[in-house]
Amino acid sequence: MIDFMQLAIEEALNSDGDIPVGAVIVHNNEVLASACNRKEKDNDITSHAEILAIRRAEKVLNNWRLDNCDMYVTLEPCPMCGWAIIQSRIKNLYFGSYDANYGAFSSKIDLRSLAQGAKLNVYGGIKEQECDKFLKDFFIKIR
Repeated sequence: MIDFMQLAIEEALNSDGDIPVGAVIVHNNEVLASACNRKEKDNDITSHAEILAIRRAEKVLNNWRLDNCDMYVTLEPCPMCGWAIIQSRIKNLYFGSYDANYGAFSSKIDLRSLAQGAKLNVYGGIKEQECDKFLKDFFIKIR
């Protein structure tokens, strides 16, 4: 079986200068799209891994509805990304590190409580120690 969180970790490690976050979107056990943070590279505040992966998956499916898709991301999504995940109708979200400052699915807020009829299932702490380590290493390096 494919380890989709490991693929998200590999994406995160490609962030090169951006906060190392990677995201993978899966449908029927096949990768539809993947991305890493590109906010600094693109000079675009919306170039988070999750948003970029959603955009790519929408193009593959030729549909903004990502019904029955799963997302794997190395860091608990922020509110911007969280709302996009809910609105795109992703079925399951799996994330690695919890984000005490901006986490939108348990750490700071749970956006599902604001979304009428949201059916998103969320599972946190997947490969958490590994995700925590490269995030901490990044912030030590830039400080």
